[in-house]
This record gives sequence, structure tokens and C-alpha cells, in this order.
Amino acid sequence: MSSTIKCLILDDEPLAVRLIDDYARQLPELEVMYAGTQVYQAMLVLKSQQIDLVFLDIQMPELTGIELMRHFNQQHHFIITSAYQEYALDAFQFQVVDFLLKPIVFDRFRQSVNKFIQWQQNFTRTADNGYIFVRADRQYHQVAMDTIIYIEALKDYIRIHTTQNTILVWENMKDILDRLPAKEFIRIHRSYIVSLKQVKLIENNRVQLQNANWLPIGETYRKVVVDWVTPPA
Repeated sequence: MSSTIKCLILDDEPLAVRLIDDYARQLPELEVMYAGTQVYQAMLVLKSQQIDLVFLDIQMPELTGIELMRHFNQQHHFIITSAYQEYALDAFQFQVVDFLLKPIVFDRFRQSVNKFIQWQQNFTRTADNGYIFVRADRQYHQVAMDTIIYIEALKDYIRIHTTQNTILVWENMKDILDRLPAKEFIRIHRSYIVSLKQVKLIENNRVQLQNANWLPIGETYRKVVVDWVTPPA
């Protein structure tokens, strides 16, 4: 995780945007990447930048907050900011972090941010206890390290192949590798991370796993693989 939480603020009321933006800038752990009323501008930011947390109003003219969450919920975490409490039930169906009822006071805003920080600490830490949590299908899945065979990079996701199933997760290869024990996992290709104990043999520029699958070794990662198999002098 980065040292600051990159956030986006979207509300159709300029006064609400300014208030939440002011609150966010009082907290050093938050970095505001966009604060405004333009839904489609916000969507461009969400698509082009890594945003950790979105402060989102539900009632907006071009696209409702519910519709936007339906589109982006697999990739981002949301805190809802709304004057209408009746939207809470619909919002929590998307596993939102919190629901802030307007008018929002600073202490309640800070409490909500702390709730997200606590989530980060609980679910994105490295696998000290033999497992990690990953987010998929609007749920958090516990994945045991000793069940992972390999991890595959897709366009906007990664696919974790385990001995039980496969899990499609919105996360990049660098971040997932940072969360895995370095002595147990190695990146062999821009598209593949393998569990070292699942490696059966290495032949030329490819690796065979215990399940008989073959994966390529990328040119960039060949030295890493060679260093791993070469005993120290």
C-alpha cells in the first residue's frame, strides 16, 4: 500500500464538495486526486489513476452513485455521503466502507476514514499468518499461502490459481507480490508469479509446475530464476 490514501470526491453540490475536500486536506493520510461535481470527469480519473477511496454522493443528475458503484465496485472502495438515509440499504449491498449522513461534521468524517485505515491494516497486510485476504465479487476471501499454485496477470485483474479454485481479483502484480512472502513466491514473467514449492522442474525458458502445467520464463526475469536455482559459492 502507498503511504497516503489516494481519494476522489464526487458530489453534485459544490458546497458539499468543498466541505469534504476541506475535511480531507486536514488529514495527512489522505491525498485528494479529484474533487468535483462532474461525473464523467471523475470516471476518467477512476479509470486512469489508482484511487484507493471514493467519497460519493448517491443522488446525481447524469449518473447515480448506485450506478457508478455498480460499474466500479470491484476496483474501488466507497464511503457514501448522502442527505437521504433511505439509500443506506442499497449502498451497503455494495460493501461500502461507511455511510455518512449529511450534514457531515469533521469528527464523523475522520471516524469514517479511520475505519477504512483499520480495514487496510486487517486485510492488506503481508501473509504473516499464512494467509492473505483478497477482494473479489464484492467479498473478502481468505487465501492460504500453501494452496496457491501460481498467479496470472490479466488486463485489469489478476487470477489466483489455488489447489481448490481460481479467484479473479482486482489488484496488480506488484502489489500482490509485495504481500507475499519473498522466500515462497517468485515472479518468473510479467504475467506469472509462482509458488516456489509448486515448481517441479526448470527447462530452458520455461517452468513446469507440480500439476504438470508449463509457464514461460520472461527475459527480464531469467536472472531472478537463475539466481534462485544457483547455489551460493
